[in-house]
Amino acid sequence: MLNIVLFGPPGAGKGTQSVHLVEAYGLVHLSTGDIFRSNIKGNTALGQKAQSFMDKGQLVPDDVTIRMLESEVNKHSDAKGFIFDGFPRTTAQAESLDAFLDARKTPVTCMLALEVEENELKRRLLARAETSGRPDDADPQVIQKRIDVYKAETAPVAGHYALQEKFTGIDGLGTIDEILDRLKAAIEH
Repeated sequence: MLNIVLFGPPGAGKGTQSVHLVEAYGLVHLSTGDIFRSNIKGNTALGQKAQSFMDKGQLVPDDVTIRMLESEVNKHSDAKGFIFDGFPRTTAQAESLDAFLDARKTPVTCMLALEVEENELKRRLLARAETSGRPDDADPQVIQKRIDVYKAETAPVAGHYALQEKFTGIDGLGTIDEILDRLKAAIEH
């Protein structure tokens, strides 16, 4: 089973590349944002719990997030593997994901980190705002805050997978196909 943690700051191209990796390898794409929205819209017990934290402007606790993710993984018992996009965001979440997947005897295969310089991230996010209608991509202050949070809280997760020799940095500049070729080369090495 191929389990990929696709990693990188906002605007690095994770969503774009996930589509191509799903197609190339027959994987299931799991985006925590999509899972949150689905649980909230479906009014599930976990969705209600997550919404209660979000309504207070708080982060959804790790235990709620990992339970939603586990539920989603369990829906795909015949999957060839998964792309985890937007998860894990903390070392504690990485440890929970590892424990869950190890118990299933399908550990994380690799963490592929799209590496893109900060000014390019800002340019991409502002360009995406023009086509996506996402207000969080249109405000330079919000963009900077998202990048700062990534650097402070999420980037350290790379060290967790580097210690397991599962981390590979991928140059996130170039055409979609050039970046995809780099990702595939890392997966197939």
